[in-house]
Amino acid sequence: MYVIEYDRLAAADYAKRWALGRNPRYYDFENIGGDCTNFVSQCIFAGCGVMNYTKDIGWYFNSLSDRAAAWTSVDDLYRFLITNKRAGPFGEITDLNHSQIGDIVQLSDGIDFYHSCVITGYSGGYPYVCAHTYDALNKPLINYYFNSMRVIHIIGANSRW
Repeated sequence: MYVIEYDRLAAADYAKRWALGRNPRYYDFENIGGDCTNFVSQCIFAGCGVMNYTKDIGWYFNSLSDRAAAWTSVDDLYRFLITNKRAGPFGEITDLNHSQIGDIVQLSDGIDFYHSCVITGYSGGYPYVCAHTYDALNKPLINYYFNSMRVIHIIGANSRW
């Protein structure tokens, strides 16, 4: 395997293109638990182009009935990105001061992490994000209500070969 550079602008462009709509290639999870992490996974895939088809612990989407939990679950996506050593994207925890366009922000109510969004720009040093479930196009992160957050810096992706 070799590391593929994460195309941050491609991820952000995808986020802005689909923030207020739905790509018909993917299922819309909005009415069955929320679509935020599905949308973020689509953005990450747009930036790296590699899925991980490892049963149970991978990160992939083929259909509603053929997908990895990490594709749609806030906590499973976090665990996958932070620990992945196989094919697909990988990252590390950072803070907002070291975040970049294309990085992922996950919000917590103080008990659970419940929402994922992707950084698509900055104004005055503070990030703007795109998200699904409660659709947002370049929404200032400061306008969300949350107790805490974690920022996942996407480093790159491991190739399949």
